[in-house]
Amino acid sequence: MSEQKTNNDIHWLTGQFRDWSDELKYRGSIEKRVRLETRLALIVVAVIFALFGITDYNLLGLTREYYLLLAMRITVVSSCLALAFIIGRWGGFAKSVWLHALPLWIVATGIVLIVPLRPESLLTQVTAIVVAIMAFYLLIPNLLTVSALASLFLSISFITAAVVFAGITLVGTITIGLLIIVANIVGYTALLRIEILQRKQFALLCEEREQNQHLQKEIAHRQSLEDQLRMAAELDALTGVDSRGHFMKRAKALLQRSSYEKAPFSLFMIDVDHFKRVNDTWGHTYGDRILTRIVDACQQSLRPNDIIGRFGGEEFVVGLPCTDEEAAQAIAKRIKDSVAAIELEGEMSNQRLSVTIGVAVASPDEDLDSVIMRADDKLYIGKREGRNRVVV
Repeated sequence: MSEQKTNNDIHWLTGQFRDWSDELKYRGSIEKRVRLETRLALIVVAVIFALFGITDYNLLGLTREYYLLLAMRITVVSSCLALAFIIGRWGGFAKSVWLHALPLWIVATGIVLIVPLRPESLLTQVTAIVVAIMAFYLLIPNLLTVSALASLFLSISFITAAVVFAGITLVGTITIGLLIIVANIVGYTALLRIEILQRKQFALLCEEREQNQHLQKEIAHRQSLEDQLRMAAELDALTGVDSRGHFMKRAKALLQRSSYEKAPFSLFMIDVDHFKRVNDTWGHTYGDRILTRIVDACQQSLRPNDIIGRFGGEEFVVGLPCTDEEAAQAIAKRIKDSVAAIELEGEMSNQRLSVTIGVAVASPDEDLDSVIMRADDKLYIGKREGRNRVVV
């Protein structure tokens, strides 16, 4: 969210998001902080309001007015403490705006009631009104609109009570009114600036979170693409066995390990007999199915540590670690028999599949290309001798 867009999303007069859903998200994000700050602020207000009872006693003594002021102060203090507990548990601007507004109206009413009971202390009350207005805006957490309405009520009610009960002159009324107006303007503009800045910060934080989520999705998408590319590079698309390049990489590692451990390593070259005739007669779709069936038969005959890859066309290559010539020959024969046992369906039900397998056992310090070449030579010997056989 750009700076210009953020400015357009916030109302210039109320300091709130124009979009109600954004405003609710913001209010929900500050709910815990608002509860704590409101509770502390109300406790402070209650203590200060109670302490002024000492001044009332010094000025009025045990008079009727003093008892009325004491009753009013007890009511305000107990209400503030009760609301501090309630707001601390269930408060929040998202759903309980009225609950946060209630303390302001109670305190404002209590301050105004002091005027008819102590009209001689009007000048002192003016100072208290200014402090209360600033507290409404800046001390007790509230929405700007709530603070402004409560301060407006306090200001108008105080001036009215001063005129009615204290009998102030027109000049005095104007002076007090201007002072209260200035306090409201200062408090309003200060809180408006705070509200806008907090919402801008929240909007930027939300934007950063959205960008992080988008980035995480992009990273996950790229990781998925990389995995797909790696699989495409490592696996044969048709049969699912290793591609030629990936098989060579794995086979080299197995051959090196076998050489290091002085263990035998064998390799098969497998060719599907008369596969071109299958493609020419029944088409490549049938040919692909046959290759898949043959690969399944080979994998069922191999051990977990053996590897198999597609060398090209109808040729497959198998690497067998820790396998000597006798064991390799037995595994190759098992593969040949498994392929011969495959039953075909449809137009090819009367056909029988077969493979020719060339087997080579690696000599000490022999490289992989040399082993493959020797296995390939054995394969072609088998093909020349009539196919469907294992040549070691």
